[in-house]
Amino acid sequence: MTSTQRLPFLKGHGTENDFVIVPDPDGRLGLPAAAVARICDRRAGLGGDGLLRVVRSAAHPEARAQADEAEWFMDYRNGDGSIAEMCGNGVRVFARYLLHAGLVEAGDLAIATRAGVRRVHVAKTGDVTVSMGRAELREESVVVTVDGRSWPARNVNMGNPHAVAFVDDLAHAGDLLAVPPFSPASVYPDGVNIEFVVDRGPGRVAMRVHERGSGETRSCGTGACAVAVATARRDGADPTETGTPVTYTVDVLGGSLSITELPDGTVEMTGPAEIVAEGTFTPAWVGAALA
Repeated sequence: MTSTQRLPFLKGHGTENDFVIVPDPDGRLGLPAAAVARICDRRAGLGGDGLLRVVRSAAHPEARAQADEAEWFMDYRNGDGSIAEMCGNGVRVFARYLLHAGLVEAGDLAIATRAGVRRVHVAKTGDVTVSMGRAELREESVVVTVDGRSWPARNVNMGNPHAVAFVDDLAHAGDLLAVPPFSPASVYPDGVNIEFVVDRGPGRVAMRVHERGSGETRSCGTGACAVAVATARRDGADPTETGTPVTYTVDVLGGSLSITELPDGTVEMTGPAEIVAEGTFTPAWVGAALA
């Protein structure tokens, strides 16, 4: 990248979980962590909870094995520049971008991620549905603590790690500026997304989340899936045993997501995804950011 080249970008969000989208179909752009963090900075950059680099699977070493199944790879980075396995809201926004750019037709498509291929249904307008795979509920005992209060947390993996704690009041989560303490630390050696959950009525819960590498976000798609599965088990429901799907509406700060766990254990997430802006970085600025 030179100081005379223009780098395009778009901005999108899913339930106000916002992302900078960087098209790089041939995988030629180096994006070091510091550059991603600068781009995602809300004062000195464009601002975003994370960055979605759009790369053909065949052009990315981490996705070449998935190229026969999915043409496009979502190279997702957290707002601090660190790499994440998966981002549920990000997949919906990624799919919306592919349709917006004319790279796919409306309907069903496959997207490669570090957590595996995700099947997506994207309409010309409206919500996007993602098949998020099966949740893995792990048996390790976890405790989350905030301001002297402690709660047991359910260890749920949705391709990335989550700790789901049921609380009486979402204010008990504190300011979520720093990672809430959890123990034992050995359960999550690579960090964790922590969800605090309250009941809102039959089939409905609300959550706040501290996302690994991003802080508190307005929404977390994989977190909403983890919350729905943890809530179902708390409520005594397991579709793989009963053969009956279970659906929860999960309210996040930026809206609501509908999460369904199917009898085969697959979790489906449905929610909005919107492209709000597009343009190019100032060449000198992005050249310095990528230097």
